[in-house]
Amino acid sequence: MNALNDAIIAVNDVFWSYFLIPLLVILALYFTVRSGAVQIRLLPEMFRVLRGSPGLAPDGGREISPFQAFAISAASRVGTGNIVGVATAIMLGGPGAIFWMWAMACVLGAAAFVESTLAQLYKVRTETGFRGGPAYYMLYGLRARWMGVLFAVIITVTFSLVFNSVQANSIAGAISTSADTVGTPGGWVLNVIVGVLLVALTAVVIFGGVRRIATVAQALVPLMAILYILLGTAVVILNVGELPRVIGDIFAGAFGVREFVSGGVGLAILQGMRRGMFSNEAGLGSAPNAGATASVSHPAKQGLVQALGVYFDTWVVCSVTAFIVLVSRPEYGEMTGVQVTQVALQGSLGEWSLHALTVILFLLAYTSILGNYYYGESNIRFLDGDPRHMTYFRYAVLAAVFLGSVAPLTVVWNLADISMGVMATVNLLALAPLSAIAFRLLADYSRQLRNGLDPQFTLSKMPDLKGVQCWGEPGGALPENVDRSTGTAPSDPAEALAEHDEPPFPGDEDPNGGRRED
Repeated sequence: MNALNDAIIAVNDVFWSYFLIPLLVILALYFTVRSGAVQIRLLPEMFRVLRGSPGLAPDGGREISPFQAFAISAASRVGTGNIVGVATAIMLGGPGAIFWMWAMACVLGAAAFVESTLAQLYKVRTETGFRGGPAYYMLYGLRARWMGVLFAVIITVTFSLVFNSVQANSIAGAISTSADTVGTPGGWVLNVIVGVLLVALTAVVIFGGVRRIATVAQALVPLMAILYILLGTAVVILNVGELPRVIGDIFAGAFGVREFVSGGVGLAILQGMRRGMFSNEAGLGSAPNAGATASVSHPAKQGLVQALGVYFDTWVVCSVTAFIVLVSRPEYGEMTGVQVTQVALQGSLGEWSLHALTVILFLLAYTSILGNYYYGESNIRFLDGDPRHMTYFRYAVLAAVFLGSVAPLTVVWNLADISMGVMATVNLLALAPLSAIAFRLLADYSRQLRNGLDPQFTLSKMPDLKGVQCWGEPGGALPENVDRSTGTAPSDPAEALAEHDEPPFPGDEDPNGGRRED
């Protein structure tokens, strides 16, 4: 088993160091330049569009709001990657890994904008709202169904099964640490109890559909993230004299001569970028599955919201973990996983904080399980809409959650790194040719902003686009017959739809939930 694990690690290092990271950086820099640094330039706009109102779905219920879609993606992003992954990156790559995590988030915001804007454009209508993601823009945008099928299979296995096992394992590990601290017997019995509890809590939500997932994520993710940030703020306040040293260690680890000579800079870059991508998921192709569910008046709106999610995940939540760990002056290489953060927090705030972190990690990892499940659901429906197969898939997710709670997952985690890298590669190869469409949408959005309008989009504005399912007809009228370059802003179509009972996008349905092509 150790030999297998060592081989997987070696393949991972070569694949990430010499192929995926260069590809990701080159494309992210291209997206940044081509978009005029949209991830920085429109930062205030990201907060404005987050407050948008959803429309009415064909079944009479509310569609998913921009904030709920943000919460679904945040539910997957904010979890073990922020608490466990960041601590692991520091233990393996030193404090310099944090700088490269920050830098990666900055340029990857453009990739997050592109992929979620495309997911919005090529989404399909369902009874409860919308569904979409990379598999859909590969099918409808690139006309490459084989590519969409490949991506759908990889993301379903990686997120809904493997990553959910990792999330469950982190929960069991955190609870075991808390149990040991108070003298409660742990071991496999406790892990089984945790597994059964997780299965029950997960089943209650995933059998209730995307609306229930969105509701739970909207309630839990902000609350738990705020509590974790407050804990980190308390650590910073109590150790404010350590901040100059911590910041110095981060930059020295990223650029120091000693680290460069010893090869530590390369390891810091590798760990920072790899764990940063695992945490914020930008360019990976997972978050667009959530972004496509939002009811918005312009595809670029949700692209901006999802870019904001990258910053929230990395610059806020991951930074909290970094300061908690680095303030404690850890012995690099001695511990890994959630124990690093738990012990560091306990050293600053006392034993109660260790148990508080266990509760926070439990709920964050639980919502990650729900977010990861939805990514699989969206892609299973792309592959096959048979309700029976969806039921089988849900039971497979529950089995993965239970097994993750009771089994050691070192090999599985490293295999997940490989599958995550392959998934990112497929997604990035699709984004490269399709990004020109995202930039056209951004230009339309920016023009309307300059004219004081709340940006709206219909396919009649870009009738040459093929495969678009949910944005009106190519020859249809512009929104409210208003010249989009001048005049007052028309009312938001989502708000108007909410006042009527009829579905907003009538038409024949294809097997994937969208309208058939003529």
